[in-house]
Amino acid sequence: MFFDGGFTFSNFLVDVFVVFMFILWFWLLITVFGDLFRRGDVSGFGKLIWVVLLIVLPYIGVFAYLVSQSRGMAERSEADAKAARDHLRDVVGFSAADEIEKLNKLKASGAITAAEHSRLRAKLV
Repeated sequence: MFFDGGFTFSNFLVDVFVVFMFILWFWLLITVFGDLFRRGDVSGFGKLIWVVLLIVLPYIGVFAYLVSQSRGMAERSEADAKAARDHLRDVVGFSAADEIEKLNKLKASGAITAAEHSRLRAKLV
């Protein structure tokens, strides 16, 4: 037992907190490694230095990377999300403008009423 008091509620809370902090740190480590290896603006030697720092001093390395590269991480993440949305739009072929155009054609042909048109358009917008 790590604690002298045996299994108590406070010991349980401390254990839960320690496990939570480990999972949080591990998630941050995976996030940092993922961002580091996706970067194209850092040379192989720079990546090697970061990896050595992350392995030798894991907590300091993660926090140093987050502090020094946080703005770039956010920009790269946003760019990746935009690229994924654009790719999905290209694959699926859906855009709000296309759907509104289809709704207008259905309304003009009389397939849907004006009330249905406005309700479906409100969903799209």
